Amino acid sequence: MNEILVIIPANIIIFALGASIGSFINVVVYRIPAGLSLLFPPSRCPKCLNQLKPYDNVPVIGWITLKGRCRYCRTKISARYPVVETVTGLMFLLVFSIFEFSPLTIGYWIFCSWLLALSLIDLDTMTLPNPLTTSGLVLGVIFHVCIGWLTGNSTEIINQIMFSVVGAILGLWLFDAIANLGSAILGKTAMGAGDAKLAAMMGAWLGWKYLLLACFLACCSGVTIYGGGKIFSVSSTKQKTSKAFPFGPHLAIGATISLIAGEVILSSYLQLFVR
Repeated sequence: MNEILVIIPANIIIFALGASIGSFINVVVYRIPAGLSLLFPPSRCPKCLNQLKPYDNVPVIGWITLKGRCRYCRTKISARYPVVETVTGLMFLLVFSIFEFSPLTIGYWIFCSWLLALSLIDLDTMTLPNPLTTSGLVLGVIFHVCIGWLTGNSTEIINQIMFSVVGAILGLWLFDAIANLGSAILGKTAMGAGDAKLAAMMGAWLGWKYLLLACFLACCSGVTIYGGGKIFSVSSTKQKTSKAFPFGPHLAIGATISLIAGEVILSSYLQLFVR
């Protein structure tokens, strides 16, 4: 009973924290591609430019209270705002349920938030902004330095740095090679440079082993979603078209699955070869 009394408030606080971060992610997704400051001006309606009240900015609840419309001009507010806030809150809860009270939880909250922001921007603009991929990579290296430092062992600090740097380099080289090979075969640009930088960022956080798993899962996700959609569109229109699609969200899906269940997946895979 006492555990329940502790767990429920803790989960509420963690969800609220995640939803608040999700609210800021919405700001990042809108402002970075537009070249706007993340801090100024304060949150406002993009239509009438009226500054939002503090209680209008309460994650999820603010949107529900306003019934999805601006308080002043009644312009419709996209449902994606509360959805992103809710997804981020649930993501924080999931990470916490796995890594509990530890530095890993804080680090992976940051990592997943970066992945979500980059995915949404890629979906909106087909770009992966350098400021986000670069800062995410640097934070990944810093994260592993901190993990090594907490052990109090200088050798472990070096090991963690190498783990992160090797993963980042592999991610960059791997996707550069894929992009160059694809471009040579197709005779046109096969993959954006942002995907390689995102892979480098993922490698800095996950290391080379989970990076490779994440890339494999990303390819499976891309083939399933894009391939299935293309088959449906061709059967509906009777036309074969080649259209670019954002690969960043699929990389983010692969990275998230690798982070949460990577060890289980790899162990299960290896057991197939052990008699």
